Amino acid sequence: MGALPAPIVPGRTLPDYLPARMVNEFAYCPRLFFYEWVEGLFQESVDTIEGAHQHQRVDEKSTALPAPADLPESIHSRSVTLSSERLRVIAKMDLVEAEAGKVTPVDYKRGRPREGSEGLELWPSDRAQLAVQGIVLRESGYSCDEGVVYYRKTGQRVRVEFDDALIAEAEELIRRAWATAAAGEIPPPLVDSPKCPGCSLVGICLPDETWSAAEVERQGEAEQLGLFGGPPRKPVKREVRPLITPRSELRPLYLNTQGVRVGKSGAVLQVKEDRTVLQEVRIGEICQVSLMGNVQISTQAVQALCEAEVPVCYFSMGGWFYGITIGLNEKNVFLRRSQFRLSEQDYFAKGLARQLVAGKIRNQRTLLQRNHIEPSRITLTGLKEMADRAESAGSLEELLGIEGNAARLYFGDFSGMIKPDEGEKAAELVFDFEGRNRRPPRDPVNALLSLGYSLLAKDLTVACYAVGFDPYVGFYHQPRFGRPALALDLMEPFRPLIADSAVLTAINTGMVTPRDFVRVGGSVALTAAGRKAFFRAYELRMDTLVTHPLFDYRVSYRRLLEIQSRLLARVLEGEIGEYPVFTTR
Repeated sequence: MGALPAPIVPGRTLPDYLPARMVNEFAYCPRLFFYEWVEGLFQESVDTIEGAHQHQRVDEKSTALPAPADLPESIHSRSVTLSSERLRVIAKMDLVEAEAGKVTPVDYKRGRPREGSEGLELWPSDRAQLAVQGIVLRESGYSCDEGVVYYRKTGQRVRVEFDDALIAEAEELIRRAWATAAAGEIPPPLVDSPKCPGCSLVGICLPDETWSAAEVERQGEAEQLGLFGGPPRKPVKREVRPLITPRSELRPLYLNTQGVRVGKSGAVLQVKEDRTVLQEVRIGEICQVSLMGNVQISTQAVQALCEAEVPVCYFSMGGWFYGITIGLNEKNVFLRRSQFRLSEQDYFAKGLARQLVAGKIRNQRTLLQRNHIEPSRITLTGLKEMADRAESAGSLEELLGIEGNAARLYFGDFSGMIKPDEGEKAAELVFDFEGRNRRPPRDPVNALLSLGYSLLAKDLTVACYAVGFDPYVGFYHQPRFGRPALALDLMEPFRPLIADSAVLTAINTGMVTPRDFVRVGGSVALTAAGRKAFFRAYELRMDTLVTHPLFDYRVSYRRLLEIQSRLLARVLEGEIGEYPVFTTR
């Protein structure tokens, strides 16, 4: 696909004032500052929630700070906000102490002070934030010579003098922060920094992953140009720290019983049939809600889920994915502008589509090698040829033909992976050898595949929203009313690894049986019990840990979907030249 011809720097309108806490973030990590202040991204953690509660208690005791001429001999004013027009900064101070005509800002921090060679010191980012408070106090006419940070973890106060060097350092940080925000180009991630593991945005930033992918690309380009000399060498990958948890603690909620109603009581969802409560689920313990068919949900429940950033997904009773409700939590329009712009660029859409289709075909071939009783050599050779041809396809139309031919080979041998234990299952769980059929599916396996693909499309639609994409604007799948084209793009390599594997697991382990299907005319559909059993098989697959071939750490498939979506965002933002499609061996 190649690197973008030039960085995409969309025009941005910045706020009138830069908050002092954002100067703290810029001093700590310019990339974190850019995510939070420019792109409006924020992720809660234990530290941020505890800090917010501490500042909320301070704000509740807010008291006004008298004018400089009216200062009493001694005063303690809480939650004081002042600004500097010269530097365009604003500071909300936890506490301002006044003594004998001089004021001292006191900032509350939840951690512990830094241990320096001469005793306890402020952390550089805390020192910068405190200096900004000193600046706005001085420019508001107050006499201010020093500031204090109170560290709650150790219960210690650490003072710092506002000398000329510190003020100059703070003003330079302010100017650099404004320049970085105005430039509109995200700063690079920190390199092997000890700050990253404790950062709440590490799962969004992906610092080690971004550096690793970029380095592999640079080594590959150097190899192609012959800069190393000698025979081709395998790129050396940077060690990637597993900074994100392998699995999410949150789980999806599937509601499959027809006629039930979902309401809310406090922070708990209540599933009722008539007036009987069938199930209660805490909103803070789920990552999404999927409603299958005739399931009602109250306005209050939808509002609470939107506020908690928990998407609500809607399916027909037969498993067709209709749509999604999500709160207005993604404010980053700039990624979507890049997405819209590049979707119109033929070179980019073609390059990404080639990689996605080639990755899908390779994963189909791998699944056959792993699970088929005796995979056909002709099929395996044909799939390898189709994957190679996909990487050099001249148009999206040619790519569609290659993908269709690969699907014919793959599904032609699919039945060899179906190994039900009982003869009854083998007789009734028959696959149509003429290929995939749908709308409606005409055999049990196709019914399972259709439901699996709907669930996977739903999960990648959720991942697209989480990253900030518009899931309806794709690169390979062209826009069509009501179709999440980008989600379908991203799911191509995962179809065999997740949906097809879940179908095989459900059949081969007896999780679904012939009595879980109903036949109406020429169509086959799952019963409510059959859908429930397949949801379990699908979620077991989503929870399976897999090693990422580029980063060498293990994550669940559910976590992997978001990682891959964020890597595509890195490509669109110009940090990575090519999208690293996930393939497994």
